[in-house]
Amino acid sequence: QVQLVESGGGMVQAGGSLRLACAASGRSFSDTNMAWYRQAPGKAREFVAISGYLGTTLYLNAVKGRNTISRDNKTNTLYLQMNNLKQKSTSIYYCHILESWGRGTQVAISS
Repeated sequence: QVQLVESGGGMVQAGGSLRLACAASGRSFSDTNMAWYRQAPGKAREFVAISGYLGTTLYLNAVKGRNTISRDNKTNTLYLQMNNLKQKSTSIYYCHILESWGRGTQVAISS
């Protein structure tokens, strides 16, 4: 059974940076796509970025150029480096692999 545990969230000022991590377990993930989603208060969950198992990446336009998704297949860990954070980045960030979701990590950006 796939289990995902996110970490790295917190409260930072606008313009700051955070690095999120998702520790995955239950199988090898080197042959799967791995993605980040987020859900802001009162809004639907939305796609943020995906790391394809062939090395491709894709980003939500709103975060392109400020966020970088990466993965370590040896440790089954997915990362999301977020720079120049904006208040609208305030959300719970979720890791999504295959059919599984983590519980999320809270990111709060203050002015």
